[in-house]
Parts: sequence; C-alpha cells; structure tokens
Amino acid sequence: MLLMVRIYSIMAEEFDYAKAMEELEAIAVKVEDPETGIGDIDKYMKRSQELVAACREYLRGARNVLNGDN
Repeated sequence: MLLMVRIYSIMAEEFDYAKAMEELEAIAVKVEDPETGIGDIDKYMKRSQELVAACREYLRGARNVLNGDN
C-alpha cells in the first residue's frame, strides 16, 4: 500500500518520463558499484520500484490516450 501511495505522489507532480529513466540509469550505476553498501542498495531498489511503477502507469495512460480509451 505504501508503494502505491508513493506512486500516486510521484504521479501527482508533473511526471517527467525522461527524468525518471535518467534516475533509473543512475541508480543502476550506483547499484553496480562495488563501493555501494547493502543498506544503500536496498534504498536504491525501493526507489527503482517506485519509478518503474510510475513509468508503467504513465505509459498505460499514454496508450489509453492513443487508443481513445479515455
């Protein structure tokens, strides 16, 4: 439930898909860095889940607009 609240919080702001993708790429670099601690990886993974869910929701909305499903 908390994840859905965070997703809606992200979506309530003006969502920028490109920025979300950039953040996901930056997170991937950090997670792959051997210097990154386990605690930080957990934080990055949670943020990744939020961003991926928000991107999926954004893409579903775009698909619905294109398909005239509004």
